[in-house]
Amino acid sequence: MPGARVPGRTWTVRLTGHPDHTVSVTCSTAACKMPPRSKDAASMRRFAAEHVKAHGRLAGARPNAACSCGSAQCTLHEAAVQCVGTSLLVLVHNPAVGQVWNLAEVCQACARHIPHITILATAKAAPLTPGAPPVEQPAQRSAVPGGFSSPEAAPDPVPGQRRPHRPNRPRRSRG
Repeated sequence: MPGARVPGRTWTVRLTGHPDHTVSVTCSTAACKMPPRSKDAASMRRFAAEHVKAHGRLAGARPNAACSCGSAQCTLHEAAVQCVGTSLLVLVHNPAVGQVWNLAEVCQACARHIPHITILATAKAAPLTPGAPPVEQPAQRSAVPGGFSSPEAAPDPVPGQRRPHRPNRPRRSRG
């Protein structure tokens, strides 16, 4: 059926530590070949970041993809959201944790509520059918720089893009 939505895709790449002080990388795609366990955690972390980037480059965002967040009971964010807007391919990676990378097709509404997100691709809008009213799209959230845990794997910065100003918080006195 033309215009039918297809389920949103997700990928998870995980870095796991073991008792023998080695680390391994796993991918939710069974066909992916992962390196053997290694004691070099930094190189394995770089491999994991590059691996998820490769999935992102190959996948792209599909205009007819349903939000994968809804099918996963919105585990990527806490707020209840009505799925709406253009399909986005996003990377979710908390650099403070640094061991799990999630790549998912989500809608614009859900993307606004997901912390530690980098938008990798925006789906091209599907052409309007004659007589169909245009659907108002919410404003797109800009990509968050530094979504990867290593500088070598970080996406190229957008020229002229600056980080938002964060107001100074008052310090608490120790007393």
